[in-house]
Amino acid sequence: MSRVGKYPVEIPQGVQVAIANNVLTAKGKLGELSLPLTDLVDTTVEGNQVKVAPRGNDRRARMMWGTTRALVANMVKGVSTGYVRSLEINGTGYRAAVQGNALVLNLGYSHDITYPVPAGIKITTPRPTAVTIEGVDKRLVGQVASELRQLRLPEPYKGKGVRYDNEEIRRKEGKKK
Repeated sequence: MSRVGKYPVEIPQGVQVAIANNVLTAKGKLGELSLPLTDLVDTTVEGNQVKVAPRGNDRRARMMWGTTRALVANMVKGVSTGYVRSLEINGTGYRAAVQGNALVLNLGYSHDITYPVPAGIKITTPRPTAVTIEGVDKRLVGQVASELRQLRLPEPYKGKGVRYDNEEIRRKEGKKK
């Protein structure tokens, strides 16, 4: 029994949710997202709620029940308020800047790294050592943040690298004389 799937998703004011041809579409002030629905669950829009129920009692249907409900909730939140992920850059000379439709990162390599900004994502740099990623798709915002972090992972001795703003780096003691 899914504990997540049994709760309906509340639709906030200003968001429209529709189901057509087995595709759920959420439209809000920040954009529009669509989700192809599986035939293992029934999804209905009743008033200002989206309800998801499994079609059978087999294991796969119960798994997709909670997954579909979570995906719908993420879509509704994304088109109404959006998602934000912040990164911090630590290290001497490490910095980031937005130039046109690309993010240029100087992370201590012999060359600058140019990261093209995907469609549907807005990247800003409030400071040269901070990067903010905004968008309506939770998966895409997290994916971009993860790709940027992978360019220079934070190291445990000096703490240099790209890290999430709420991430704590466990520091190690260096070698002793």
